[in-house]
Amino acid sequence: MKKLIVGNWKMNPQSGKEAEILFKNIGTAIKEVKNTEVVVCPPFPFIANLKKLKNKKIAVGAQDVFYEEKGAYTGEVSASMLRNIGASYVIIGHSERRALGETNEIINKKLNSVLKAKLTPILCVGESNRTNDGAYLKIVKEQLSGCLDGIAKNQIKNIVIAYEPVWALSSTITRQDATPHDFEEMKIYIRKILTDMFSPITASSVRILYGGSANKDNAQSYLQIGADGLLAGKASLDAKNFASIAVIASSMK
Repeated sequence: MKKLIVGNWKMNPQSGKEAEILFKNIGTAIKEVKNTEVVVCPPFPFIANLKKLKNKKIAVGAQDVFYEEKGAYTGEVSASMLRNIGASYVIIGHSERRALGETNEIINKKLNSVLKAKLTPILCVGESNRTNDGAYLKIVKEQLSGCLDGIAKNQIKNIVIAYEPVWALSSTITRQDATPHDFEEMKIYIRKILTDMFSPITASSVRILYGGSANKDNAQSYLQIGADGLLAGKASLDAKNFASIAVIASSMK
């Protein structure tokens, strides 16, 4: 199973020219990367242009999607639109979208639309706070159960799950550092949930990424402990930092 390194640019950079320069610099820096998939998810306006640069080392993804195929939905973008402009991955259920009111039910609809369009969804799950009573485990279970409700068993292998502890994100004011052990515990737990919902074989086919402020300094520790890849935010806006993550992943056995 190849490692998957994903960059979420969020609402950055501010111009198409800057986006192209960043994309090209990342491409140049990962020329020697092997056995690792690298994905960049820029803002919607830049997807088509970056795809036209035809860098075979980098796949282009989107940061969000709407669940309807077409219609009177002002400001929304469908999965088929994303596919038609060259996107192959879509981040779904990011904590910043959930903070704006996105529910598990809405995310479930988005997941279905993305799978129907034959794009690869990166489903984000994670708790806002880590407490000693284990309540965070229940939160992640509810997110997975709700988001994956009704998804066909043979489709689960096409879904990537990113564990995103909100309390460890660089954008969280009261952030704390997560540890590889925190991720290891959650990866085991997520596998158990998937096993209970589907089957052990199905659960083992799903890539589980770590997405709490991943960067070149902590990448190796998370990958060594079993992360199938990383979802980087701020670090993906620095070509050298992001490329270093991919290089580290490429060096892992």
